[in-house]
Amino acid sequence: MPTLVKDTPRGFDGQTIYIGIDCHKKSWKVTLLSDNFELKTMSRDADAQGLAKYLQKHYPGACYKAVYEAGFNGFTPCRTLRSLGIDAQVVHAADIPTSQKDRQRKNDTVDSRKLANTLRSQLLKGIDVPDRHLELDRSLLRLRYSLTKDLSRVKNRIKSLLFQYGISIPEELDRGSKSWTKAYVAWLESEMVKYPDLKFIIQAHLDYGQYLKVKKKEVSSRLRALAKSNNYRENVLLLQSIPGIGVVTAMTLLTQIGDIHRFTNFDRLCGYFGLMPKVHASGDRESSSGISSRGRTNVKNTLIEAAWSAVRSDPALTLRFTNLSKRMKKNKAIIRIAKNLLNRIRYVLIHREPYKYGVVC
Repeated sequence: MPTLVKDTPRGFDGQTIYIGIDCHKKSWKVTLLSDNFELKTMSRDADAQGLAKYLQKHYPGACYKAVYEAGFNGFTPCRTLRSLGIDAQVVHAADIPTSQKDRQRKNDTVDSRKLANTLRSQLLKGIDVPDRHLELDRSLLRLRYSLTKDLSRVKNRIKSLLFQYGISIPEELDRGSKSWTKAYVAWLESEMVKYPDLKFIIQAHLDYGQYLKVKKKEVSSRLRALAKSNNYRENVLLLQSIPGIGVVTAMTLLTQIGDIHRFTNFDRLCGYFGLMPKVHASGDRESSSGISSRGRTNVKNTLIEAAWSAVRSDPALTLRFTNLSKRMKKNKAIIRIAKNLLNRIRYVLIHREPYKYGVVC
């Protein structure tokens, strides 16, 4: 794609234009600032190329810096703006300084001005923008996670209906949300003969559940093939050397992490996954209220599930978990184990060597 912002008349040489973009599906609210003035706030079509042409026409020769919040529109606008010669970045909404006044009179204009002002003040640090292939791989993992959640919902809806109408599941078939065996489905279909009015509803849920199972199987097959590709094979094998980590967990973590070297220390990696505690300190008082809400839920859940698996298979982590559980609740202790697991992941990816069994990082 040709670069639009170059070889133009140099009317704004040496100046910087700061661009705050509040993105919506069909339109953008855009604020333009120079080093000393607010130049303009305007509504434009949601079109990165159109914005680049406008800047080229009205502010030729300037250095352009743009920012918008991470959200539904993903990274495509950022990639397009960068390809057109604009220094664009995407920021986490929680990283944008916000006053009480801003919260009380929130609108698109206020948001775009706030973005432009904080960009000009150099108070923003953009999040990592993955290449398109990595983003697609992440989407495949997220699709599998969504199918798994939807399948669990269908199972729970069926169980809720059975409970509502006083139908008891045989003890040998009742396996919580994992009840979807052939024996369970066969029992359910035979039981519905006694309840013809309920049969249609249950069968509709069963059919939808079977459809989800087929789709999940297709996604999992594609995922396994991706794990064997040149982009992931070596790293997947490295992570699988760590107790508690299988192919799905390894791929979830690898697609989310991308390049491990972009995290300069372990704390940054923990912060990215949302495993840092929320702390409030004032004077001599300090309180902690769980872990940060940052980080994608599906990735955090995957890591915690791997930690539960690890404490059942690794003696060193079993001992650590037991000792932690003596002074805190188990759901808090497992977060510590998840951090241990994340430290192992970081170590094997940086040092390019399999995990040595029985070592607590």
